[in-house]
Amino acid sequence: MPRLQDHVAIVTGGARGIGGATARRLAEEGASVLIVDVDGDAAEQNARAIRDAGGTAATIVADVGKHADVRAMVEEAERRWGKLNVLVNNAYNPTAGDDGGTAVDVAEEAWDRGLAVLIKSIYLAAKYAVPIMQRSGGGSIVNLSSVHGLLQAPRAMIYEVGKSAVIGITRQMAQDFGPSGIRVNAICPGHIVTERIQAQNWDNNPTGLRFFEEQYPLRRCGRPVDIANAIVFLCSDEASFITGHALVVDGGLTIQLQENLGVHLAHFIQEHPDTRLPY
Repeated sequence: MPRLQDHVAIVTGGARGIGGATARRLAEEGASVLIVDVDGDAAEQNARAIRDAGGTAATIVADVGKHADVRAMVEEAERRWGKLNVLVNNAYNPTAGDDGGTAVDVAEEAWDRGLAVLIKSIYLAAKYAVPIMQRSGGGSIVNLSSVHGLLQAPRAMIYEVGKSAVIGITRQMAQDFGPSGIRVNAICPGHIVTERIQAQNWDNNPTGLRFFEEQYPLRRCGRPVDIANAIVFLCSDEASFITGHALVVDGGLTIQLQENLGVHLAHFIQEHPDTRLPY
């Protein structure tokens, strides 16, 4: 029997990338999936692929940084299927330049916009999802952090702070909602080559991609399905005694010395100054 048979799931940022792969894997395991995204056409394309494969999926256009939109997405899942068992907080699509800079450089508007999606959205989703999960008999929440929630990169103030805070809010929610049978965990991916990342960073820069692949003991970067598989596990009964955990899924990147990676990176940038790093 599929591991998530008769479950109802919400996936934010579920049109493509990690969210898209997660929506498809949850559906393959029997869940009815509400795909939430600001791009309605892309969300519907993914939902149609799920339905064509025999799964159940619907969509809603929502900006998870906005209170009313988050409330609407949760209410839509309950309206359609009468319960909620799984919430995957994945959405984050920064405006170009939003992540760059130190505290001195980052604009206040960029800070507010970035943290609203990275952190406020998780708080808002819990505010509305948890009561439904409690009525449904419990559930699983998975928040997308990053290896950048554990290690720091220079001049990436919003992303680094936000992904660190994701781990903190995950632990707090695990503490608060555990007695209700709701498990809350985070995923910390390494470099995942999504469609957007491939187009922005690597289509015209195979040398840069090879450099990043060589930093991983497995000698490859991650794929969206690698993270989706970990999320499915955390949402299943197989992970019934796991909560408050930040699961690193990074191909072994963080077992290496951070200082050693920094030296390699500095040398690479000197030799290839036009490389755009995927932070």
